[in-house]
Amino acid sequence: MKIVLIGAGNLATNLGKALLAAGHDILQIYSRTMESASSLATVVGGSPTTDLKNINSNADLYIISVKDSVLCDIIPVLCKGRERKTFIHTAGSMSIDVFQGMALHYGVLYPLQTFSKFREVNFTEIPCFIEGNDEFTINALMGLCNSISDHVSLLSSEDRKYLHLSAVFACNFVNHCYSIAADILDKHHIPFDVLLPLIDETARKVHEHNPHETQTGPAVRYDENVIRSQSMLLRNNPIVKDIYERLSLNIHRNTLKND
Repeated sequence: MKIVLIGAGNLATNLGKALLAAGHDILQIYSRTMESASSLATVVGGSPTTDLKNINSNADLYIISVKDSVLCDIIPVLCKGRERKTFIHTAGSMSIDVFQGMALHYGVLYPLQTFSKFREVNFTEIPCFIEGNDEFTINALMGLCNSISDHVSLLSSEDRKYLHLSAVFACNFVNHCYSIAADILDKHHIPFDVLLPLIDETARKVHEHNPHETQTGPAVRYDENVIRSQSMLLRNNPIVKDIYERLSLNIHRNTLKND
């Protein structure tokens, strides 16, 4: 399949590599900066550009991987003159309807993973959730995704919003907690890697058990002495202190609810 990538960020970089490895032809890379477009083009092929008006019109598929805030600005410019082509975006919380009236065939490809340019991922293990406005688009996306992933499913825009929300809790918020923990340790000259066995075991357990069953710590039994003492250690950081107290309370409530 001949593909144009609109965006050269973390997701576009990893997706582009997977598509190239699967035998697809990357014709062009668009980015706001020539540095980013050229950097990805050297890896996955195609010509770099910073001008949406100069996008190649010979592609079978246009994949848009940009910030949600600029998606609606890019779509009308990109689709103009290419209305019979197929367009998809990769955003977790944006509806398929952003393409309505702009193109004949359109859809969504949402790979459920955290992506970084500096870290390779095995795309075959990544769940890919797709949506299309018609059978043509669904079949095209199914074929495309089956070439790069072993886990492809249909999912509506409405359900995808909740999947994205759950991913924010399971990934982004958890990583922020790692960052908070790293700051606490750093102030007391303790290396973060002492937590790695704990982090790894916590992650391994949820592969085998429901997260409700694996919850541990003082908040489960709501040990007020420990919670009060640890909360006081955070008195100079009121936002983190509030996070600690609210999470502790919610953990306890969930424990009571699921007993």
